[in-house]
Parts: sequence; C-alpha cells; structure tokens
Amino acid sequence: MTSPGSALRALQGLRTLALGAATVAAVALSPAWARTPDQPGVGAPVALSALPPEARQTHRLILAGGPFPYSKDGTVFFNRERHLPPRPRGQYREYTVRTPGLSHRGARRIVCGGLPPTQPEACYYTADHYNSFKRIEP
Repeated sequence: MTSPGSALRALQGLRTLALGAATVAAVALSPAWARTPDQPGVGAPVALSALPPEARQTHRLILAGGPFPYSKDGTVFFNRERHLPPRPRGQYREYTVRTPGLSHRGARRIVCGGLPPTQPEACYYTADHYNSFKRIEP
C-alpha cells in the first residue's frame, strides 16, 4: 500500500513528464514561419553584398536564367525539413554556390522561392547543406 504523499509525488512526476513531452512536441511540429531564432530554420537576414563572391555570381545567374555550371542547378527543392517558409510544391529551386578548391558541388547553396524562377520572391543562402538558411536581402 502506498502512502498519500508518495501517490501525490508520483502524480506530480507524471504531470511534469507530460508537460515536458507536450513542449517538445509543440516545438518539433511548429511551422517554419513560427520558429524562434534559436531553432533551426531561417536565421538573421544577410545582405547580398556580404555573401561570398561565388554566391553573388550564382545569384546573378539565377536572375539571368543561367547558364548554370551544374545539372542539378534550377531543380526543385522540396523543403522536406521545413526550414523555409511554406510554399506550394515546386516553387523552391536550388542552385549550387561554388566552393573554391573543391572538385565537387560542396555544401553551399542558394534556394529561391517564387515563380518565375528568374524573378524570385525570396532567396536563401545556406553554407551547411540545408541545415540552416539566411534570407538574402538585396
């Protein structure tokens, strides 16, 4: 038989556990546009002029419609991790930002959203292969 005090402590422990689980679920399921700066997703904006020269060159190619150096450039980016704001399927496109010294595509990308692709509503820069993004400000 348990004492009333131990039963109360057990109930309080369960309540704390349930509140913690609810908090974790709410953060994990929050949409990208509702995320706070300390969560993965879009960080502070970055000026186009502050990006590496290779990123500025890629941005110019995007606005001109190419030609792009890699066959994957201009393909649909699905935003599966939901790090970027929600957009209809097919409206995000990804482009490689060359990394000097690498013989492969590397991790740097620009992802733009909106149609037509040469007039994007917003572009985002990632230096860590889609783990985090910064909105590019002109």
